[in-house]
Amino acid sequence: MPEGRSFFITTPIFYPSDVPHIGHGYTEVAADVLARWHRQAGDDTWLLTGTDEHGQKMLRTATANDMGPREWADRLVTEAWLPLLDTLDVANDDFIRTTQQRHESGVAAFVQKLYDAGFIEAGDYQGYYCVGCEEYKQPNELLPGTGQYDGQLVCAIHSIPVELLAERNYFFRMSQFTDALLKLYEERPDFVQPESARNEVVQFVRRGLEDLSISRSSFDWGVPVPWDERHVVYVWFDALLNYITAVGYDSDPETLQRRWPAVHLVGKDILRFHAVIWPAMLMAAGLEVPRQVFAHGWLLVGGEKMSKSKLTGIAPNEITDVFGSDAFRYYFMRAIPFGQDGTFSWEDLAARYQAELANGFGNLASRVIAMIGRYREGLVPEATESSERDLGVQAVVRDAAAHADAAIDRMAPHEAIAAIWRIVEELNGYLTLEEPWTLAKQPDSAARLDAVLATAAEGLRALAVLLSPVLPEATARLWEALGAQAALGSLTDQPIRQAGQWGQLPAGTHVGTLAPLFPRIEADVLSA
Repeated sequence: MPEGRSFFITTPIFYPSDVPHIGHGYTEVAADVLARWHRQAGDDTWLLTGTDEHGQKMLRTATANDMGPREWADRLVTEAWLPLLDTLDVANDDFIRTTQQRHESGVAAFVQKLYDAGFIEAGDYQGYYCVGCEEYKQPNELLPGTGQYDGQLVCAIHSIPVELLAERNYFFRMSQFTDALLKLYEERPDFVQPESARNEVVQFVRRGLEDLSISRSSFDWGVPVPWDERHVVYVWFDALLNYITAVGYDSDPETLQRRWPAVHLVGKDILRFHAVIWPAMLMAAGLEVPRQVFAHGWLLVGGEKMSKSKLTGIAPNEITDVFGSDAFRYYFMRAIPFGQDGTFSWEDLAARYQAELANGFGNLASRVIAMIGRYREGLVPEATESSERDLGVQAVVRDAAAHADAAIDRMAPHEAIAAIWRIVEELNGYLTLEEPWTLAKQPDSAARLDAVLATAAEGLRALAVLLSPVLPEATARLWEALGAQAALGSLTDQPIRQAGQWGQLPAGTHVGTLAPLFPRIEADVLSA
């Protein structure tokens, strides 16, 4: 078992009613980058993702495709959602499906516990329901329809008509937890982040909470309510429980104690479910609330949220087939401040690929490896002197590593990458000033050339370690070419919080050859 603290991070579980788009990939990669960093730091890390397969939306989609809902879910999970993780190089520890027995039995046990404790009771409800959101909507969350939906009310998120439903359901007495939630937000201001998300949640709860309908009786695709199987558990009440059923709730108390509580990464459109309903559920059950709920922004295309229903969805492989998985990971983690909305454009992606990955990092790695091979017969030289510039590089590496780790702790991967990129810029500037290609022609500059090449090689060593959570494929290739695999062991075994400590790559390490980490992409491919 790792010796560090527990770090359990989750993505939302996604509806496999359609194939994933880059918005889903964005969340998966963000969670993976954070998990890889903590794992490499020695923390007891667990990354959970999965699919939410119950509810009316899934049932209708399956029916429209002439399949049963379980058959449809099996097909989409196998053909689209699990392959997404491979496409983006996501190293998740678990993948939960809400149709699995471990989850369904845990849901039944949880709702029975709340029912026995008096937190669930029967009642009547009427309201506007969005099947796309699987949520009852308040009047201020609806818009007048236009075009084919003229005269109807539509969901502000999905732009599709809502349905007026009237049912006798079971209700979770969520209104009882208004004060407890406000106390939680006050005592733990970092419970919901970023600050804009926290403010939204606090204002919402201050207006007072209503009891929550947690069952449906108009269809049967879901977890049956244990004491009344005419009803199935409301899909969101069911889905939220995946975060504990996946780590042993009602089956493995030791694992639950080891893993829980979790950090939840969520899109801002599902913030209230995770920051209001979910902690209230846990309070009712006598369980610890999550460590944190962090709401990231939306990916925008043409000014609109990425959406399959609006035909703005872009499949992740449309990017990875051209630029590769590392470029996908780097772009979305670097270009968009985590927690804010961000606009995707092919032009910006191509420009960053060329300037930052190919010319900045990739060219730096290729030059240093090639010069060690050409000028020192492939052996990393020993630095017998240190100039002010050499010490300056060391300071930049040390500071960048510390700033990056601090940024990861505050859930700011974009700031972490920016800090690490200072090393790339420093090393490129260092080589320009030192001109090792000129030093190599001067026999009396041999010691200086040794120091420059040793400094550059050690800088690459630090870069490989620090960037491995973001660029796992490229850094693995660099690590091998640098000879660090033989000299220091596996890249992912290097303690990332010690990456800034200077002098870890031994003199005499034999470097290999390195093909371009980020090959040039022809203009005709980019314009296709």
